[in-house]
Formats: sequence, structure tokens, C-alpha cells
Amino acid sequence: MINLKTVRLLLALCVSAYLPAIAQNVAVVNGKAVPTSRVDAMVKQMVQQGQQDTPEMRAMIKDELINREVLAQEADKQGISSRPDIKNQIELARQSIIIRAMVADYMTKHPIKDDELKAEYEKAKTTASSKEFHARHILVEKEDEAKAIIEKLKGGAKFEDLAKASKDPGSAEQGGDLGWAPSEAFVKPFSEAMMTLKTGDTTQTPVKTQFGFHIIKLEGIRDAQLPAFDEVKAQIAESVQQRKLQTFQQDLKKKAKIQ
Repeated sequence: MINLKTVRLLLALCVSAYLPAIAQNVAVVNGKAVPTSRVDAMVKQMVQQGQQDTPEMRAMIKDELINREVLAQEADKQGISSRPDIKNQIELARQSIIIRAMVADYMTKHPIKDDELKAEYEKAKTTASSKEFHARHILVEKEDEAKAIIEKLKGGAKFEDLAKASKDPGSAEQGGDLGWAPSEAFVKPFSEAMMTLKTGDTTQTPVKTQFGFHIIKLEGIRDAQLPAFDEVKAQIAESVQQRKLQTFQQDLKKKAKIQ
């Protein structure tokens, strides 16, 4: 016969073996475990979004994961997960997750060095336009409207006042002011007409683009004001990163057997 001391020892061993399993799971729903690691993953996401890791938040996440498990199990019972359209969505989601993780790993293993960024900056400086133009414009739908405005300007009307009726909502309230920009920032017909003007001049015939008809006034020309390296470093880094990823993808595609 097993004595009381032996029974206690067996119970203690059983409990000690069961406790680690409980610690690994936040709950067990209809026999299926909801792992604690899943809670930790959601906590990490929410902390990255600026929320604090608190017991209340963890309790909320636990309840949410239990609700999800209950619903997912019911969906499986109904055969939802076996439907072709759902399988496709699951596979697309799976691909997105693992591709995102692979890209993160790739960038960690292939960091962009400051020397690369500075070389890109210097290259951009050599290809950038040497001049910037300060222009105003009035945009209308019909050529006759543009001609009528030009006549009003010849009669002494102020460009800024007439520009308030412009069809360009981005500049109308500013008297047609487009600010400083290199010539390549404008569509070609606009740019070509603008560059024939002297400071203070206005186009004497309507300029047609895909947007309508423009009357252009040139306010000034200056040497290009290039931003300092530190001001655009992040933008350059993003551009270099995208180019590296594109090359990585193209190389993989070349090696792949695609039928």
C-alpha cells in the first residue's frame, strides 16, 4: 500500500511538471493552447505604437486572444478556412509577413554607410539644376479666357488680383505664387515659356498644358539653393535602401526558374 508521504510526493511531482506548461500558455480554449508568446508579440506591437506595457493592457490582450481563438475554432468547424478564397488570403498574408521579416534582416546585414549617402548627395549636386525660378501663374480652362486676362493685365490690372480666379487651388489664394523651383519641376510647355521671360515679364500669349491655359509671370531667378547633406540624409538613405532592395529582388528573380 502506498503511504501518505508517497502520495504527497507524487502530487508534488505532477504539479511541478504541470506548472511550466501553464506558464507557457495564457489560456487553453477547448484543449487548444493560446501561448504567452502571442501576448508578448501583441504587447510589443502596442508598445511600438506608443502605449505602455501595463497589467491592464495585458489583461485586455489576453481577453482579445481568447475571443479570437473561440471565433477561429468556430470558423474552422464551419469549414471557412478550407474555402479557396480564404486560403488565398491566408497565403498572401503569410507571404507579406515573412517578406517583411526577410527585408528587415537583409537591411540589418547590409547597412547603408555614410560614405554611400555622401556619394549620392554629391552626385545629385552635379545633376541638379543650377538655377531656380520664382513664378506666378493663372490657370483657366479656355484659351479665350486666358486671352481676356492678358488684355486686363495690359490695361493695368494686378496679376495677384486676377490670380484669385485661377483654377489652381494650390496657388490661387497666394496670388498665383508657385514659389521657387528648378525649371524641371514644371511641365515642359510651362517651363519653356517661363524660361523665355525676363524678371517681371508676363507671357503675352496663353500657354497650353494638360491642365489648361496658363498666364505666367516670372518674379525672379536665382542660383539653386541646395539643402545641406544632413537635411536630406534620411531621404537619400530611403532612396538607396529602395534601390538595394530592388536589385536584391531582381537578382533573385533572375535565378528563379519561372515557367
